[in-house]
Amino acid sequence: MGEIDILFEEKMNEECGVFGVINVSNASEVMYYGLHALQHRGQEGCGIVSTDQKELYSVKGEGLVSEVFNEQNLSQLKGTAAIGHVRYSTAGGGGIENVQPFLFKHRTGDFGLCHNGNLVNSEGLKRDLENNGSIFQSTSDSEVFAHLIKKDRRTNRLEAIKSALNMIEGAFAFLALSKDKLYVMRDKNSLRPLSLGKLNGGYVVSSETCAFEIVGAKFIRDINPGEILIIDQNGEVSSDYYAKKTYQNMCAMEYIYFSRPDSDIEGMNVHKARKETGRILAQEFPVEADIVVGVPDSSTSAAMGYSEESNIPMEMGLIKNKYVGRTFIQPSQKMREKGVKMKLSPVRSLVENKRVVLVDDSIVRGTTSVKIIQLLREAGAKEIHMRIAAPPISAPCFYGVDTSTYEELISASKTVEEVREYINADSLAFISVDGILKATERTKLCVSCFTGKYPTYIYQDINQANKDGKF
Repeated sequence: MGEIDILFEEKMNEECGVFGVINVSNASEVMYYGLHALQHRGQEGCGIVSTDQKELYSVKGEGLVSEVFNEQNLSQLKGTAAIGHVRYSTAGGGGIENVQPFLFKHRTGDFGLCHNGNLVNSEGLKRDLENNGSIFQSTSDSEVFAHLIKKDRRTNRLEAIKSALNMIEGAFAFLALSKDKLYVMRDKNSLRPLSLGKLNGGYVVSSETCAFEIVGAKFIRDINPGEILIIDQNGEVSSDYYAKKTYQNMCAMEYIYFSRPDSDIEGMNVHKARKETGRILAQEFPVEADIVVGVPDSSTSAAMGYSEESNIPMEMGLIKNKYVGRTFIQPSQKMREKGVKMKLSPVRSLVENKRVVLVDDSIVRGTTSVKIIQLLREAGAKEIHMRIAAPPISAPCFYGVDTSTYEELISASKTVEEVREYINADSLAFISVDGILKATERTKLCVSCFTGKYPTYIYQDINQANKDGKF
């Protein structure tokens, strides 16, 4: 990774996205466009497993969807059903061995498996499975779930899946594909989004509804928490549940940052929710200023809301260069300083001598905020008042987001005033947790990264947390 990437590595990253197709001709082609629509959820690797009801076929690789797949290898993915995955590596690390979907051999029939989220008890389960003879080919916690299914002595696949689901804890949206069925599974806390759509007599399943529009599918409904949806190659759909008690704990960061603005999450459009966070920020923390500037791209909606509520005009004071890739040279200090401007450029004529309200979606480590404020000051901004469309991120996330230690989070050890001093803003304010709930029109979300109160027991990190004095 080059220096430019390191400078902008602060943003949280969601682990991955999943997409499924069944009873649709040219399933692999539909899958390609579906994964492309989910590319923002993972850029390190992607894969597809398909079936023609006789065999299961697999193609996967490291890189973007457009880099891994081509006309030749898509033609190898035969059949009318497929599952696919885009990966951002957090738990388990990177490498081709961790790129999904995985393809497993089993006495009751082969199956493919992919997963969005993170299992908080995977380390203990893996240790037990290894003690009982299991051999793992990857370091991904998704493989743990497959081994739990494979170890089940029952020949009924659904019952084996239900038993395995009751042994795991955490955030997950699983897709499993056999030769004749697609299994769609969502965790009982509904921490990760997963939706069902209809396409040409068949069905598609996606981490985000934005992919439905791309492939021409019609949204039907969200997969319910704790639900196992089974769709066969004839288009027959049945539903079962692995958990009697379920919860509505959608991750707040899906609304704030992860999802595309044209996606709907459990009935709420993401752009609408983000715009509303901006309005609420303006109500909670008004300030006298000349212009509102959003940090592109995920903060644009919130900046629009802040501008409309405050009657302060919004300007494109920062321009994002979408064509800056990774750098492979070791730059000099002079070039290192120019690296930030290659990624993000201030518009001097708009910000010079202006009091700026700078709206961003979150502050994780603080390093990016420092650089952006420095750029605006160098461009002549008179004052910079930073407004954040998320509460302070003061606790790690263990559900598939790459903030797993307190040391990574500036708000875990600093007050708002200390963060303001660190980033060199004239003022700094974060939206309240109640503000996020109001913006999303919900009574409950997973806000553990803001409050430190988790919807599940945290297994594998409890010892470290105790050492840190956090529990």
